[in-house]
Amino acid sequence: MGPDRQLRPATQSDVAREVGVSRTLVSFAFRDAPGVSDETKQAIFDAAKRLGYRPNAAAADLARKHRSAVGLYLMDIHNEVYADILSGVRMSLPQARNRLILSVSQPIDGVDPGAVDSLIEARVGIIIAATLLDPDERVRELAQIVPIVSVARPVPGVDSVYSDDDAGARAATEHLLSLGHTRIAHLGGPDYDGHTVRRRSYEKTMRDAGMVPWTVPADDFTQDAGQRAAAELLDSVDRPTAIFTHNDLFALAAREAAYARGLAIPGDLSLVGYDNSRTGRLHGIDLTSVDLHAVELGSVAGAVAMDRLNNPDAPIADERLTPELVVRSSTAPAPM
Repeated sequence: MGPDRQLRPATQSDVAREVGVSRTLVSFAFRDAPGVSDETKQAIFDAAKRLGYRPNAAAADLARKHRSAVGLYLMDIHNEVYADILSGVRMSLPQARNRLILSVSQPIDGVDPGAVDSLIEARVGIIIAATLLDPDERVRELAQIVPIVSVARPVPGVDSVYSDDDAGARAATEHLLSLGHTRIAHLGGPDYDGHTVRRRSYEKTMRDAGMVPWTVPADDFTQDAGQRAAAELLDSVDRPTAIFTHNDLFALAAREAAYARGLAIPGDLSLVGYDNSRTGRLHGIDLTSVDLHAVELGSVAGAVAMDRLNNPDAPIADERLTPELVVRSSTAPAPM
């Protein structure tokens, strides 16, 4: 190995010399193009590994005039549900051919256009978005620039993979009603397109049962905002005996606010979350929660993204998963 090779990364030409083939044949091997025997392809891959050569996927995309990279937008890295969605997406992508480029928003101050713009600027072939706060019309506009798969939120006219939030919120509310609770509050999220289904379902279920809905929305999707909204509920004169929250993060916030006021769970206050997060399943927390099957959401979204990349003219996908209420010890019959 000459001194120049020690100072620069290996190239396709280096691999070609090592194997004794043309650089074009090396390029064909890494693009999985026809015309390269399995034996030669393996020799090329082995030589590349010895030399430390790594193919430039972005350059290959430009050469093929095809964008194979997948952009993944996550609304909040602090919320475990998005980590689960990421795991599902990674399971469904063929690692040899598709790069995954991650962009994370901040849940504070609402819409964060920069997070999506960075993926567009990275020239990804498709964006898996979990979950955008933009209005539906804006999401459709973005999808005209780069195809989008909306995760955990259905957007008409855009590929969507989501859980049936109406059914999930109804199951959560009916569970608390079945335990004899009448003062059931909902700690909701901010009012954005596609993010009010759980609230509306809770309110309808309460009215159908002859009860008065009691909704307090948080300022944003952070745990601090959830704790402030929970404090408003728990400091009221006739405080609720049960709270159904928009997600598990808010349920944990409500739990902290309750303990700060000397309230026992579930003796004084029953809690139901939404997401079925790993933290909520821990011993000592045992949170009753609606499982939206986040890993499966990510896996199905990845499959939809691959289908869209391979079949740009395919019909719009609308994949709705059925959530499941998982009952644990954070809920109990209403106190007498």
